[in-house]
Amino acid sequence: MKILCVSDYVDPLIYNQNVKEAFPDIDLVLCAGDLPMDYIDFIVTVFNKPTYFIFGNHNLKEYPYFHSDSHISASRLAEHYADSSHGHGATYLGFKHFEDERLSFTDPKTGKKTPLLIAGCSGTLKYNKGICQYTDFQMKLRLIKLIPRLLYNKLKYGRYLDIFLTHATPRHIHDKEDPCHKGFESMNWFVEKFKPTFMVHGHIHLYDMREERIGKYWDTVIVNAYAHTVIELPLTEDKLKEITERGNQ
Repeated sequence: MKILCVSDYVDPLIYNQNVKEAFPDIDLVLCAGDLPMDYIDFIVTVFNKPTYFIFGNHNLKEYPYFHSDSHISASRLAEHYADSSHGHGATYLGFKHFEDERLSFTDPKTGKKTPLLIAGCSGTLKYNKGICQYTDFQMKLRLIKLIPRLLYNKLKYGRYLDIFLTHATPRHIHDKEDPCHKGFESMNWFVEKFKPTFMVHGHIHLYDMREERIGKYWDTVIVNAYAHTVIELPLTEDKLKEITERGNQ
């Protein structure tokens, strides 16, 4: 399964009519925040593949329609959006979990066909009074709400999670020291405990493309989706080496 990851930048390599010629075999698209919805619309239309997205700390015009704490009336919410795709064809993954049967693959550990197990969370560490920002404690409370479903996954499939899609990073992994770009310590805890195969994040812009894009924390491969990159499931040692070399070139 080939997975296109994008975030933070409307990439001309993606936002053009010939993109499918450059990426002919994509099975899934992950949008890791700070992207305009018309760009996500374009991706859904052109690739016609399952697409998940979360919000970051910019491009938040439509954020209120996805969060009941944003003081938009129920009638306006119902008028605009009727389901999790919210009219865009992409599925919102903020603080949610999905078991996606459309994206089944063979688990190399069991040899059995298994659905993709994916969860995500929106937002960044709180640095001003903007929306879609959380203290570390607030983020941990939201992550804790995912635990019952992750325990069910472990019992049924032998693993908690395949992909964890976020905007922010764990602390001291790809993050920076300025208040806006510090990572969440609660995400370090989450990744250590629940061991997703991949954590895909945005937020950290790779202005110098020699900066690390692919890292590892415990058993999880940490992927910076800035602009675009491609990963694959199931993950083998050879695939990990290929992804790391390609991502960190």
